[in-house]
Amino acid sequence: MNLGLKERTALVLGGGGGLGRAISIALAGEGAKVAFADIEPTAIAGTEAALAEIGGKHIGIVWNLADLSQIDANVSKIESEFGPVDILVNITGGPPPTPASGQDPAVWTKHFQSMVLSVIAITDRVLPNMRARHWGRIITSTSSGVVAPIPNLGISNALRLSLVGWSKTLAREVGKDGITANIVLPGRIATGRIKFLDEAKAKREGRTVEDVSAESTATIPLGRYGKPEEYADVVTFLASERAAYLTGSVIRVDGGLIASV
Repeated sequence: MNLGLKERTALVLGGGGGLGRAISIALAGEGAKVAFADIEPTAIAGTEAALAEIGGKHIGIVWNLADLSQIDANVSKIESEFGPVDILVNITGGPPPTPASGQDPAVWTKHFQSMVLSVIAITDRVLPNMRARHWGRIITSTSSGVVAPIPNLGISNALRLSLVGWSKTLAREVGKDGITANIVLPGRIATGRIKFLDEAKAKREGRTVEDVSAESTATIPLGRYGKPEEYADVVTFLASERAAYLTGSVIRVDGGLIASV
């Protein structure tokens, strides 16, 4: 299947992490020009090395999403090197595990800016050029917690769910311009974030990480954690020409983990 991504310009936020790196690699493999962003220079270097093996055009940008003042300069850099952004993949880091109650309002504000407001502002920055060319893909990665809230991830559950409402509303606004907007939510995908959460739960409950992981795996119908590459393949399809009639959706890549319809 020809996905029609050759020479398209993609911007992958969180491109140094497990999911973001896998998505960057998958898009590059389809011939897209890939700009990827991360707050950690070492993470940028890791993705850079992986993309160098594939070849093609790519650029890594050290980017603190919480600092909204960086947006215009960073997007302008991408536009000057690759042209306007055709595909925006929104991935943000997750907050620490916390209950929903008793959190300082400053903590909510901090994570709202980095997880929600940054996504909205960056999307607004690239939308005018997408509209002008009558083509665009906006794909936002959230969490299974937006469907089935995850215990002790109160901030994540609340803030990521706000992005679902935003994306659905946006999809109706930009569809006539040839732009799609979709949410993709991972279940238990084998990334550093999941390892961190398993370790945190093990410590909190006085158990071994192996026990926590085995318990979690037992709830997944496919009987295993997902691979980042499997998640990336779904995102890459959503970014493609073939997904032109798919918008306003929430796509689960969870191995059947979420029990609800």
